[in-house]
Amino acid sequence: MTAKELFQAVFGKAKEYGLTAKNDRRTIIDPKGNAVIRENLESQAFSDGSAFFAFIRSEEEPAGQYSDFSFVVFPDSKEYVNHCVVCLGVGSSGFRNDYQLASLPGLRRLFLKLKTDRTYFKTSFEDIESSSSDLLGEIKANFPLLRAVLESYKTVLPASQIVCLDNEEKALDTIFMWLATYAKMRAWGTAAQKKVIETQLERLPQPPLPDDEKEVNRLLEKRKYIVLQGAPGTGKTYTALKVAEKYDKVFFEQFHAETNYSDFVYGLEPDTTQTSTQLKFRAKEGILYQAIKYAQEHSREEVLLIIDEINRANLSNVLGPVFYLFEYQPGARKVKTKVGDLELHKLPDNIKVVATMNTADRSLAVVDFALRRRFAWYTLRPHEIKVGDGKFFMKRIYNQFADIFFEYATDDELNLQPGQSYFIVEKANKDEEMKERMVYELMPLIKEYLAEGYLLKAKDSFCDLFLKETGRLMYE
Repeated sequence: MTAKELFQAVFGKAKEYGLTAKNDRRTIIDPKGNAVIRENLESQAFSDGSAFFAFIRSEEEPAGQYSDFSFVVFPDSKEYVNHCVVCLGVGSSGFRNDYQLASLPGLRRLFLKLKTDRTYFKTSFEDIESSSSDLLGEIKANFPLLRAVLESYKTVLPASQIVCLDNEEKALDTIFMWLATYAKMRAWGTAAQKKVIETQLERLPQPPLPDDEKEVNRLLEKRKYIVLQGAPGTGKTYTALKVAEKYDKVFFEQFHAETNYSDFVYGLEPDTTQTSTQLKFRAKEGILYQAIKYAQEHSREEVLLIIDEINRANLSNVLGPVFYLFEYQPGARKVKTKVGDLELHKLPDNIKVVATMNTADRSLAVVDFALRRRFAWYTLRPHEIKVGDGKFFMKRIYNQFADIFFEYATDDELNLQPGQSYFIVEKANKDEEMKERMVYELMPLIKEYLAEGYLLKAKDSFCDLFLKETGRLMYE
């Protein structure tokens, strides 16, 4: 395939996706066109390292430097293309209209769906100062014909992939995936053309839905002590209780701000059963002591301790010296610590611990690094689910929330996305129940996020969503 043939194939597909060319080389042919076509595929361009073709914003000129995001392909040869680099590029004049778009996390996530073993992504798509060093290193080592042109544009390629044309059909399909992603970003085309774009992108590999219960059981066997973390509604306590069904004995404790060592481990409490006027004390066996004692006395049974909302308490005060015992690989320890009248160098082998932690409540105690090392951390994320008889999962509304978080949430803010349980309603009265849940549960939650300074760029999208689905204004 020649470079011209590659351009014609990609240009033809772009028109299927809704591109309307504003120009033919330097001549304006359609002032209402939604893209300017750039093509530099003459022999001299391959000699001086400037060969490329691109689709750029319609506001740009047909020639000269340009601004903002573009779809760009760099072929390595005029007569027979062996390899090319397909990119989301930024014009050498930098940003003019697309800086806000570049700052949205969802743009990077959109292109990350294209990830393979020869894709390269900058951490920030706003960055047009630093070089795409991984891409350059690969090009310099293995693709000398592309070296000159990539050196020229090394700072303005936030996303790129090296494509081998040995299999032309497969190579074109890869390039068309990048083109479809760019077309979606630019919102090209009619409704029918947008459907063509979505059909193309639906062929991208989809990550399998997680089997949380299976993975938690696997981690428990290997690591013994785990924390289930996630936003409200992601099923942390539900998953812990489902896992507990296979255990012979289960102990449960929910932490709160006043939980202390004597509540959880061991302490003293007034003996109110005595008739004597003199105050006396008796041992207070905390839930951890009870679990340890039971595990020692029933060594053939599997014991599970569930600690719900582990980060609601001051963990240093609650755990104290027993922190030492939470080590899944204790080795040949000789030093023991006391837990009431017991002396231990580790927790009994037949006891495991599952804790839950709400990642949305930022006012809670911070978990220190020493505890993080002793526990495995498993994140429960929102996802679509199948529900039982009489229940209904409101997939459409769930996806609207998921789309807003996908587009606007930082990696940290993704931990705030409301989980799937918010969208499970009674089938017989699903629309009314979902509307009530949005007004009395989800709207207050989102308003709280915004008040705390999270997801501020998504404020208008949330306001539109609640108004459309409930008829209620988020802010009067």
